[in-house]
Amino acid sequence: MYGWTGQLLRVNLSNGKCRTERLDPILARDYVGARGLASKILWDEIDPQVDPLAPENKLIFMTGPLTGTTAISGNRYNVVTKSPLTGAIAASSSGGYFGSELKYAGFDGIIFEGRAPEPVYLWIEDGSFELRPAGELWGKNVHETEDAIKAVTCPHAKVACIGPAGEKLVRFACIMNDKNRAAGRSGVGAVMGSKNLKAIAVRGHGGVKVADGPAFREAVLASLAKIKANDVTHGGLPAYGTGVLVNVINAHGGLPTRNFQTGIFPGAEKISGEALAATYLVRKKACLACPMACGRATMVPSGPYAGHGEGPEYEAQWSLGADCGIDDLAAILKANFLANELGYDPISFGSTLACAMELYEKGYLPAGDTEVPLEFGNAAVMVETARKVGYREGIGDLLAEGSYRLASRYGHPELSMTSKKQEYPAYDPRAFQGIGLNYATSNRGGCHVRGYTIAAEALGTPVQADPLSSEGKAALDKAFQDLTALVDASGICLFTTFALGAPDVASMLAPATGVPYTEESGLLAGERIYNLERLFNFAAGLTKADDTLAPRLLNEPMPEGPAKGKTSALTKMLAEYYQLRGWDEEGRVTAATRERLGL
Repeated sequence: MYGWTGQLLRVNLSNGKCRTERLDPILARDYVGARGLASKILWDEIDPQVDPLAPENKLIFMTGPLTGTTAISGNRYNVVTKSPLTGAIAASSSGGYFGSELKYAGFDGIIFEGRAPEPVYLWIEDGSFELRPAGELWGKNVHETEDAIKAVTCPHAKVACIGPAGEKLVRFACIMNDKNRAAGRSGVGAVMGSKNLKAIAVRGHGGVKVADGPAFREAVLASLAKIKANDVTHGGLPAYGTGVLVNVINAHGGLPTRNFQTGIFPGAEKISGEALAATYLVRKKACLACPMACGRATMVPSGPYAGHGEGPEYEAQWSLGADCGIDDLAAILKANFLANELGYDPISFGSTLACAMELYEKGYLPAGDTEVPLEFGNAAVMVETARKVGYREGIGDLLAEGSYRLASRYGHPELSMTSKKQEYPAYDPRAFQGIGLNYATSNRGGCHVRGYTIAAEALGTPVQADPLSSEGKAALDKAFQDLTALVDASGICLFTTFALGAPDVASMLAPATGVPYTEESGLLAGERIYNLERLFNFAAGLTKADDTLAPRLLNEPMPEGPAKGKTSALTKMLAEYYQLRGWDEEGRVTAATRERLGL
């Protein structure tokens, strides 16, 4: 095979046996790879109603055919499982270098099943593999774990691991690779922890064969030219990282503040990408084969929040900042460093803390249960709880369950800003109508990167869309969701889609794999993946009732700013969206749609 290595590794953690398997070329063609291929394997191999933390759940690491090639940002891999946060399918993407190294070692992906009797890690080197004891690693943070594994394997190995949050089954625990890159959402790290799997370490010296080298190079260079001509991918992202969005979204009146009570944060400039560049930025960082270099190496040199690491990304600048009413950038960096080291999602953490702050200030969360005053704007408390949640200590144990379970425990689930129990990212649906529909219909719950309509609604790319209008948003969402599924499956970064579209992705996939992908067949694959995930979720027990938003966004008008007086027009958009998707009025994938997509 070209593009794909043609080989998978299956690891039974219960009995310690590992074996290689041939990748089915038909499945590879139809589901492309990464998110798509792993979702198909999960659908075929587990009961969708399984307990996500039971041994019967599976944890699948999968690369795409462009992973490890010279394709723009061809470095991504996906982790797919059933989420302990949402109960829905989880597909979490990460960049860096780990995914490419797995390809170089000869594998497209790894399927973990069962549960190890004692902590273990998997060591892979150029096609050889073995499970090794990890008892001495259990309890170590992400950075300590990677350093310890490299010391006994190879200093050039690439490591993906969990920290204490994954071990403690924090429902939004991450899987971290290359120390600061993350398969960050939906609690994939908790599933890894439930399996007593501490890490995967990989060293490979191979490469990725492409079917038509000259044509592939031509397609990559054409895509690179578009990346360099785009204001986002060659301007804002390299200059300020994803934090460039803080001021942009705040100006639209859509930066969720104090648990989505409003959309304008007075301290936005203090926590922005521009502020970060002027204060704590050490240097830019890039993932493999990426010209955008949106990563930030950062350091707080002194004071109570002294530390160093990477980030924060825009979502963490918001969740640890505006959503909690905090404009202390040093405190935000410190909390983000802790999230990376302990291995959990700062979006869900910050949003859960903001929910707790509102519960506390309204008297629903008793002071006796919190240990500390959970007041909006209290940076010191935010940093303290950032450590506690990673170890499930004190108030951290409550927060580790996520905002929906927290708010429900105290009788006010309406104060959880979630869809399908997953916390929203940094865009208020009252100010951006399209993103609200995407939150509601995302197969993994509240999520922006399932269909990033903000590109059109706030940045005007690839088309300009009125953020306050619901007209045309059903079609816009479907288009973004199908393209995103294709991009995720291919093994390149979603940020490329600020400049690239399906024709560009297909132009790289075809010469890489030898499969004659086109814009049409590529988007059909994306649609197939999206509908397969939908089938999994409905088999897991989700229904149309889960395609909704937090009551605040539907019923409480935005109090100020450009979106003043607006609520989400979800009901209107949802009916049109179902029709465009080929689903029935209850949101079920119809037989005709299944037949058309080969499901």
